[in-house]
Amino acid sequence: MLEAADALVGEMAKAAGFDEDSRQDIQVAVHESLVNAIVHGNHGNEARRVTLQITPHPAGLEIRVRDEGRGFDPTGVPDPLALENLSRSSGRGILLMRTFMDDVTFSRPPSGGTEVTMLKRFPQALESRSA
Repeated sequence: MLEAADALVGEMAKAAGFDEDSRQDIQVAVHESLVNAIVHGNHGNEARRVTLQITPHPAGLEIRVRDEGRGFDPTGVPDPLALENLSRSSGRGILLMRTFMDDVTFSRPPSGGTEVTMLKRFPQALESRSA
């Protein structure tokens, strides 16, 4: 389902009006979030679901990814840029999400799991915020 989700995210970003570079940024961030939800959130348990919600807004595109796991504290994730972590084969997903998206927040809904909310603003929306 990851390939289908990647394709859907790309099509939604294109329909929203993002250029190719921004679409790729969005796709990478969402892909990382989905993989984290499957592997770290749901621990590969196929009975648990991952939910992907894509919502267009006048200022950009909001994407939510939610798992059914126990939840986690994102501040407890080791810094992937620390010297001792540079050679690790994993651990860069949150960094990539924060690098490619304009806003990234993590929450623990009352029903359980972790929900990642990411927002990618249109370039003109970014310009008007800094003016």
